Amino acid sequence: MDIRDNLIDRIAEAEREGWAGEAEGLKVSLAAANAKLAQLDNLITHRAAAIHLGMPTFPNVAGRHVTTEVRGLSGS
Repeated sequence: MDIRDNLIDRIAEAEREGWAGEAEGLKVSLAAANAKLAQLDNLITHRAAAIHLGMPTFPNVAGRHVTTEVRGLSGS
């Protein structure tokens, strides 16, 4: 933000002094700084968002094999 504020101050000075070419060059730099800040804000926003990757839980992955054994009751 300090760089952007400095550019704004320098643009105002250049316009006051009648340095049209300098003012235009500084405006280009200011536009680039604003674009870069917007790009960084967008990057931060996307990194902060949680993304569900659909990773399966252990019970969904682990094979289940159930065997039932039928035993007869023996009578005495």
